[in-house]
Amino acid sequence: MTITVAIVGSGPAGFYTADALVDGGCDVQVDIIERLPTPYGLIRGGVAPDHQTTKKVARKYEQTARFDAVRYFGNVEVNKDVSLVELREMYDAVVLAVGAPGDRKLTIPGADKEGVHGSAAFVGWYNGHPDFSDLAPDLNTATAVVIGNGNVALDCARVLVRSREGMAHADIAAHAMELIAASPLADVYMTGRRGPLEAKFTNVELRELGELEQAVPLARAEQLPDSVPDDMDPRDRRLTERNLASLREYAGNDPAAKPKRIHFEFFAQPVEILGDDRVEAVKFERTNVVDGRARGTGELFEIPCGLVIAAIGYRSDPVEGAPFDDKAGIIPNDDGRVDDGLYAVGWIKRGPTGVISSNRPDGVTVAEYIRADFKEIAHGPAHGRPGRAALAPLLKERGVRVVTFEDWKKIEAAEIARAEGSVRPREKFVTVPEMLKVLDA
Repeated sequence: MTITVAIVGSGPAGFYTADALVDGGCDVQVDIIERLPTPYGLIRGGVAPDHQTTKKVARKYEQTARFDAVRYFGNVEVNKDVSLVELREMYDAVVLAVGAPGDRKLTIPGADKEGVHGSAAFVGWYNGHPDFSDLAPDLNTATAVVIGNGNVALDCARVLVRSREGMAHADIAAHAMELIAASPLADVYMTGRRGPLEAKFTNVELRELGELEQAVPLARAEQLPDSVPDDMDPRDRRLTERNLASLREYAGNDPAAKPKRIHFEFFAQPVEILGDDRVEAVKFERTNVVDGRARGTGELFEIPCGLVIAAIGYRSDPVEGAPFDDKAGIIPNDDGRVDDGLYAVGWIKRGPTGVISSNRPDGVTVAEYIRADFKEIAHGPAHGRPGRAALAPLLKERGVRVVTFEDWKKIEAAEIARAEGSVRPREKFVTVPEMLKVLDA
C-alpha cells in the first residue's frame, strides 16, 4: 500500500524531505502544501536578488516536484483553507516545514518608531514577497544603520548601495530598485555588539563588498585584532583569518574613492532608537568581549540616521494544532518527531541556523522515520489514509483556488517574459492577485 504524506511548506526543508521520501525505495504519495502560489520559500523570497547562482538550487527542487508521486498544492493556507487537524486525519504523516518567516524583534526603547524595519520584512520587500510588497520603506535619508553581523545584514547593506547597473542581472523587485536608485543614501553602518572574531558573515559575502560599483567598504583598524586566538577550532580559525584579512584591507580604503560607503562598526550595542515619531539616530554603548559575550563599558555614542534595519535573526510562528516553544521559537521535537504521524524539519524544527543545504539532513532523517513508522502500510496489507484523494475534493468544495506546479510554471514564464529586452532573469509579480490573473488569462 501507499504511505500518504503531506508536507506543509515548499522551501528547501520541504523539498529535501519530499526528495528523500520518493528516493527511499517504498511506495509513497507526497503532497507539498504551500500558502503562496509560488514555491521555494527563502530561495525566492530570502536569497539576495543579486545571488542568482545560489538560486539555481531551485532546479533540483523542480525535478522533485515533477516526480509522479509528488503534487504541489500552491495557494493553500493551512489552518485557513484546511486545518492541521484535518490534514492529520487525511494523511498517514504530516511534515511541518514552515520555516521562520518572521523577525526576531528588536526590544530596545524606540524600536517601534517609523523607519525601523526587521530584516525579514526588508528582505521580503526587495525580493517581491507578497507579504511585504507594500512595506514602502522611506529611503529619503543619507544614512542607514544595519544592526547585525551576519550574512543577512551584509545582504541588506549591499543591496542598499548597489547601482542599477550592479543589479542588472538580479531579480530584485522593480518597486525596490526604483526606490533604491532614487535614494540619496550615501552611508550604511553595519553594527555588531561583539567584535570581528565573533562575526557570523562568511568571507565570500564579505569579499563581495570590495567589488561594488559605487560603494567602498570601510573598517576601523583599531577594532581589528592582530591575530586569531590559538585555542579556536581549526576550521573556525581559517574562516576568521580570512575575514580579518578582508577587514584589514577595508581599513586601508579611501572613504572618498566612491560615492557611497559601508562602514563596519564593531563593539557597538544598540541601546535606544532616538527621534520623535521617526528614527533620527541610534544610541549605542561601546562594548568589550569577555569569554565570547559582549559587556557594556558605559561609553555611549550616536549614529544619526533615517533608516534602521534590525538583522538580528528570524523567528517561527506557532502552528495551530501543534505544540510550540515560544522561548526557543520552534516546535518541540525529538530529532524531528513531534507526535504520532507529525514531524518537523528545517528552521521550525531547529531554529533559523545554517545554510540552505543544512536542511537536507532534516529531510533525510524524517523520511527514514516515516518509512519506519509506517512500514506495515508500505510492506503489508494494512490500509493507510487517503491523502490527496481526500484533500483535493475538500479544497474544491471549499472554493479554494489551488495552484498546481504546472500553474506555477505559467506564472514563472510570464515573469520571464516581462523581463524581455533586458538581462534580468525575471520581473516578479509581487501580489497573489497578479499571479492568479496570469492563470485566468
